[in-house]
Amino acid sequence: MDILIDTHIFLWLADDNFKIKPRYFKELKNLNNNIYLSSLSIAEIMIKKSLGKIDFEDDILAVLAEMSIKVLDFDAKSAVHLAALPFHHKDPFDRMIIAQSITNKYIIFTVDKKFKMYKCELLKI
Repeated sequence: MDILIDTHIFLWLADDNFKIKPRYFKELKNLNNNIYLSSLSIAEIMIKKSLGKIDFEDDILAVLAEMSIKVLDFDAKSAVHLAALPFHHKDPFDRMIIAQSITNKYIIFTVDKKFKMYKCELLKI
C-alpha cells in the first residue's frame, strides 16, 4: 500500500517520538508498503525552522533516505484538484497534502481529525 505521512508524523518518526501507536508503526515498517512524505511537508518544515518555530537540525534528505521514505513531489494535477476541495481545513499545507493523496490514490497517515471531513483515504488499522 502507498502511505503518505503527514508532516507531524514524519517529525515524530525523526525524533523517535513514541506518540505513534505500535499498530501504526508496524505499517510504517512493513516492507510491502511504500511510505511517502510530500515535498510540501519538507517546505513546511524548512519554513517553520527558519522562523524558529521548530528545531530540526538534521539533513532532512539524509533522514528520509535513512528511513526509506520517498518524497512525493507536488504536481499540477494535485494543484488543480485544490479547487474541488471544500474548506473544512484552512491550513494550506494540509489541503495540498489531501489533494495529493486523492489524485495519487495514496492513504494518508495523520492524527489531524479534520482530514476525516474530506474524501481521502486515511490509514485505519
